Amino acid sequence: METLKIFGERLRALRDERHLRQADMAEVLQITLVHYQRMEYGKVNVPSLTLCFLADYFSVTTDYLLGRSDARG
Repeated sequence: METLKIFGERLRALRDERHLRQADMAEVLQITLVHYQRMEYGKVNVPSLTLCFLADYFSVTTDYLLGRSDARG
């Protein structure tokens, strides 16, 4: 499975665990809803600073988000 697809799936799962909407996440990241949706669908590369922010926000590692590890912390 490709990295962007894994990233999107894990991002969605983490968002769902917190009962957040895609629009909520777009607001947190200060991006458009469409751009956030593309992140979850694995259609765009994510800047490294955004990746780090998301890892901190969800208390997981960047390796977990990218599918390089199954360990969250």
